[in-house]
Amino acid sequence: MIIKILGTGCAKCNKLEEMAKEAVLELGLSAQIVKIKDIDKISAYPILMTPALVIDEKVVISGKLPPKEEMLKIILSTSK
Repeated sequence: MIIKILGTGCAKCNKLEEMAKEAVLELGLSAQIVKIKDIDKISAYPILMTPALVIDEKVVISGKLPPKEEMLKIILSTSK
C-alpha cells in the first residue's frame, strides 16, 4: 500500500501525515508513506483543496482532517 499526503507543508498537511502514520502503526499494516509538496504533482490529482490523502492512487480525503476513527476506517477498507 502506498499512501500519499498531498500538501505544501502547512500545519494541516503535517497533521494529516502524522495521522496516517499513526493509523498504519495502530492497524499493524505495511505501507509506504510519501509526502508530495510539489504543486505541479499535487495538481495532477483531482482535488480542490489540500491536505489530501491518496491511497494506491485513489483520492480518499481532500481539504479536511478526518477524525481518528474515520482515518482508521479509510485505511483499513483500502488495505483489503
